[in-house]
Amino acid sequence: MTARDVDGDRLAPAARPLVDALSAAFPDLGGTVTDAAEARRILAAAPSAEKAAVPVGGVEERAVPGPAGAPDLAVRIYRPEVESGPGPTVVFFHGGGYTLCGLDSHDATARTLCAESGAVVVSVAYRLAPEHRFPAATEDAYAALCWAAAETRAGALGGDPGAVVTAGDSSGGGLATVAALMARDRGGPAVALQVLIYPVLDAGQSSGSYTSNATGYFLTATHMRWFWQQYIGPDGDATHPYASPLGADVTALPPAHIITAGCDPLCDEGIAYAVTLRLAGVPVTRGHHPEMFHGFLGFPLLLDDARAAVAEVAEAVASTVSSRKISGDVGGTTG
Repeated sequence: MTARDVDGDRLAPAARPLVDALSAAFPDLGGTVTDAAEARRILAAAPSAEKAAVPVGGVEERAVPGPAGAPDLAVRIYRPEVESGPGPTVVFFHGGGYTLCGLDSHDATARTLCAESGAVVVSVAYRLAPEHRFPAATEDAYAALCWAAAETRAGALGGDPGAVVTAGDSSGGGLATVAALMARDRGGPAVALQVLIYPVLDAGQSSGSYTSNATGYFLTATHMRWFWQQYIGPDGDATHPYASPLGADVTALPPAHIITAGCDPLCDEGIAYAVTLRLAGVPVTRGHHPEMFHGFLGFPLLLDDARAAVAEVAEAVASTVSSRKISGDVGGTTG
């Protein structure tokens, strides 16, 4: 029995066909599919929708230094079409449960963020689990942040040194906040904003939305259990603050903009993190979209909520240059 059977369909009408199509094409993770390599093959074989790429000023492939003793990191740098003075630099981490996806799967999201915010976007191909378990991805994320901040200070990325942003969706949202935590703990670099799009923040997987949104809305609770098993492994510390930042000391972190979807197992942990940050005195803006699903931001041409969420994120990112304060709730429906 699904959440749809119990509660009626809580999705916006325009979202249901997308959720059904995504669910049909997605591997049955934790069910008939338990091997990460097989899951990646299934995703690679799935037909992709043909759509025009969002235009940007330029795209560059680079290899940048990884953590000490680790391989270089592949990054893809997106530059805006019009650069009116130094803008933000966004270090973007893709989602995929720390196990799937990469630069190509999130090319459209990175392009949209670049075009809408006027930021230089550095999209990072961090190491994936289970071949590289925690903390490999977090160390890669921090290394990429350090490189991007240094390049920004040197003028090589054309950005404002005071406007370096970490951003990501799903597991990438978890890495975006962990990179900010690591920067605080390790003495820099300075981060102006963390953008967390339906982030993965708690290995405990015990919030109410894990039950109310367990099935029927694309990402399932079973998927998430499988992702955490791949990422942490049998001997990893799932309670470590760099694995589960919902339990971290969040004092002195940079401001955050957090996007949550009401029909998402991760909804409650994103909301809880916003509360935790605010209680620690960290400015937070939040866009909550109650009729949306995990991954909805990737469909701005089809969903009004996705267009609104993209605009929210773009505004938050652009505001880092002028040092405008961000506080309260913006966009979506708060709660």
